[in-house]
Amino acid sequence: MSWLPSFLTWPTAAIAAAIAVPALLLLYFLKLRRREMSVSSTLLWKKTIQDLQVNAPFQRLRRNLLLILQMAILVAILLAMARPAVNANVSAGKLSVILIDRSASMSATDVEGRSRLDEAKRQARELVATMDKDASAMVIAFSDDRDARTIQSFTSDKVRLRAAIDSVEPSDRLTRLGEAYRVAEAPFVSIDPEQLRPAGDQARAPDAWLFSDGRALDAGRLGLRVARLKYWRIGSDAAANIAIVALSAKRSYARPTEVQVFARFANFGPEPAEGVGVLLWVDGQVQRVDQKLVLLPERWSVEQRQKWERQTGRQARAGVDFAFELLTSAVIRVEHASKEGDMLRADDAAQIVVPPPKALAALIVTEGNYYLQRAIDSMELKNVRIVKPAEYAQLVADPAKIGQYDVIVFDRHSPKDLPPVGNFVYFGCVPPGTVLKAAEDSGGRVLLKDVGVLDWQRDHALVRNINLQRLYVAEMLKLELPSQLAMNPAMRTQTIVEGTLGPLVVLHREGRSAHLVVSFSILESNWPLRQSFPVFIHNTMVYMALGGDMDLRQSLPPGTTPVLPRLSLQQAGIAEQLRLVGPQGHEAAVRVPDTGDVAIGPLDAVGLYTTDPPVPGFEKMAVNLLDENESNLLPAERGPGAAADGATAIAGTGGQTRVELWWWILAGVAVPLCLVEWWVYTRRVHL
Repeated sequence: MSWLPSFLTWPTAAIAAAIAVPALLLLYFLKLRRREMSVSSTLLWKKTIQDLQVNAPFQRLRRNLLLILQMAILVAILLAMARPAVNANVSAGKLSVILIDRSASMSATDVEGRSRLDEAKRQARELVATMDKDASAMVIAFSDDRDARTIQSFTSDKVRLRAAIDSVEPSDRLTRLGEAYRVAEAPFVSIDPEQLRPAGDQARAPDAWLFSDGRALDAGRLGLRVARLKYWRIGSDAAANIAIVALSAKRSYARPTEVQVFARFANFGPEPAEGVGVLLWVDGQVQRVDQKLVLLPERWSVEQRQKWERQTGRQARAGVDFAFELLTSAVIRVEHASKEGDMLRADDAAQIVVPPPKALAALIVTEGNYYLQRAIDSMELKNVRIVKPAEYAQLVADPAKIGQYDVIVFDRHSPKDLPPVGNFVYFGCVPPGTVLKAAEDSGGRVLLKDVGVLDWQRDHALVRNINLQRLYVAEMLKLELPSQLAMNPAMRTQTIVEGTLGPLVVLHREGRSAHLVVSFSILESNWPLRQSFPVFIHNTMVYMALGGDMDLRQSLPPGTTPVLPRLSLQQAGIAEQLRLVGPQGHEAAVRVPDTGDVAIGPLDAVGLYTTDPPVPGFEKMAVNLLDENESNLLPAERGPGAAADGATAIAGTGGQTRVELWWWILAGVAVPLCLVEWWVYTRRVHL
């Protein structure tokens, strides 16, 4: 233990001392003023002079036991107010659970030039060295909930424990502690919790030693029930880090050869960063450089940001966007150039895979609809085919012909058969063979009359930036939406537009197909005459064909386990095994079973992964961090879950814990002195 204490709140104690100490001394300097008395004889002059001396307001400070005791009590109270603390060396108890964080933020190199993980492992080894012969410990490594695992079960063998600690490798996954806590509690679930509670020397409650920076995404939902949490805070408050926290890319639908890229950066250090350079790479070649980023610390308040902008006359700028022509597939990489002093490398760059442009192919099945055809023609699609229901029945029988269309639109015609996989849009009809039905009675399908719009999901890509308040429907189908759909992950139903009498637009997913159902014919409404109709058709075609955000092949978070469909493997001619090549050239062989899809990974490190031979749709996969919580290197003050179920947390650094002495000063010094002072006062004891 270091016996040189530090005072945590010394300014408060100093102010209190400046007020209380002079006040106490002043009480002993002052004297009671005596009454003036008239004397009739000069023989009493001597007595009068003595009385005049007594009436003086101050006296000499004399030895007084009460003053000494009261001053000692006051000093003890003031010391307690200053909160003295010392750093004490720690030792492991009888049962110890060692939890080591190996998430992305633990790769920050802000601990004397080494990573936080290396520091956590060093401190864990020092803890093992303090174990008694009859003590035992277990080692758990974790990052996210899928990664928490026991490296070494309970043992008293220090060699095995140190080897387990040394075997913990870094990863770029996010931090979640829930599963790690459950793994830590697993050996004790069959023990009565009352037996694990501290009871003097017979305490059996294990100590959970958490070596982490404490930045867990699920920190607010955690709690240890049977262990005493001791949190060792790893990392520096002054760690600087500039990170990419968002990256997206999409092709312009009107111009499929144009790619638009947007990236957002954040500064998690203590100081502003000005003139941050941003590099855009396309297949390893620098295309553009932007030098105009001004990043203010994310830890600053709104008032601090506004004050800085007023004083400097500059505006913060955290986002960049690029637009350029790209006729082929490519890997786009965005990174910042301010590497000096940056403590975390995993979030300095992010990549996204851009597949080659593809012309949207659409099949329209209708007996004839002028307004629908005009809306689709306005999109200038290069591959649109309009057929009658009879011709569609012939196309659907040939998988090769029907499979070339990205979207199939049925106008007032409910087909008997559908392709096994696809994206379908229905106007005034419902999909066959699904749980989504149109209500029927004895007279046939139930039709609802004179329907208006009640509300719609304004943030959904299908109806974004359109106003449907004045949409009027003369006649619509009454749709039946089974409530059991939410219980089946393969079936999901979402009402996009709600009418006054029932759903008007419903998005239904079942199996590997997506169905967008408009419960009315556009000829039975005023929609074709409104500006929102062609916008809706445009959004529908893009959403159904390219995805909800109209993005390209977006990046994957660390720890993802991609699943390669059997059909894609067959297209690539892969029968037995393939190679997965990761960042820094790391390779892994993946065996292909005789049946079923193939899971690869998990992909723990950020970077670019490729399959060899190339698997369609999975030729290249980009893994990016893109997480503000993980890039924020400011360590948490308290251990995640420290307040739950009586668990306590001790913030420690360097193999030591901070012990505050104020309670011992009050209990061991101030209170006994108060009792002595009371005894002296009542007994009239003098020096």
